[in-house]
Amino acid sequence: MNLYTTYSDFLKKHFDGKVQKLPVDVANTCPVRDGTIARGGCDFCNARSFVPKCCQNGRDVLEQLERGKAFFMRKYSAGCDVSYLAYFQSGTNTYGPLARGRELIEAALEADDVKGVVIATRPDCLTDDWLDYLQRLSAQTFVMVELGIESVDDQVLERVHRGHTFGTSRKAVNALQQRGLPVCAHLIFGLPGERHDYHVKTAEAVNALHVDVVKLHQLQVLKGSQMAHDYQAAPTQFRLYDMKGYVYHVADFLEHLSPLVAVERFVSQSPAGQLIAPKWGVKNDVVTQHIMAELRRRGSWQGKFERKV
Repeated sequence: MNLYTTYSDFLKKHFDGKVQKLPVDVANTCPVRDGTIARGGCDFCNARSFVPKCCQNGRDVLEQLERGKAFFMRKYSAGCDVSYLAYFQSGTNTYGPLARGRELIEAALEADDVKGVVIATRPDCLTDDWLDYLQRLSAQTFVMVELGIESVDDQVLERVHRGHTFGTSRKAVNALQQRGLPVCAHLIFGLPGERHDYHVKTAEAVNALHVDVVKLHQLQVLKGSQMAHDYQAAPTQFRLYDMKGYVYHVADFLEHLSPLVAVERFVSQSPAGQLIAPKWGVKNDVVTQHIMAELRRRGSWQGKFERKV
């Protein structure tokens, strides 16, 4: 029995064979960084922590993709047939003029073996023009939108100066689904203000959204963020997860998450030079192994306690 629904399970609905995401950075900003809503970004954000080395130094889209292919091909045996997704990862990729975004996306789709795109963005940055474009594009190639929902609790969102509510996220998910676009929900666990039943409530809220995929991210205090300043001034005011606590709460989340929702990632790893805390000292796959071990210890699996609505 599978303990959880994997991202590979989701991809098999759309592709034959191996699929690899290739990160692309096109230097997009966001409305809480450029002054439209605020400046400096969300409290937890250090934008550069999300930029892989293959995307740095101002390389154009095609060069980034080729460098990404070279990096990831070490995972695959010689002659393995791999399809690629251009992953517009850093910043808010539907923020700004559609004409520029369209040019960059369509340049990526010209690369050899790139079979689609994944667009990371904020829920409050999806205009009708962008939505209509992505719908048209999805008739030609695979398109998925990764939404930075981060929290389902408005008090938590306000506390970290996210600049939108969970209602905004619901509206964005609905708009994407009405256009037939698959959605990945990005969530952070450990944000200030989370309550004791937060992980169960988050699973129930995600189930109600009917998204296709979730990506989980433990709160990390990063150099250059507002949270780093606050943490260094008063570290006892933060409840950062140790690995054991994080594993326990992710297992709670999974038990209540519908098995119709695939899990792409359980944990994130920021560059060591940018990370202040928590420092677990293990790779992501080790954390995943501990989560699976916790589910086995409980005799449990994804969706065991899903509340049908």
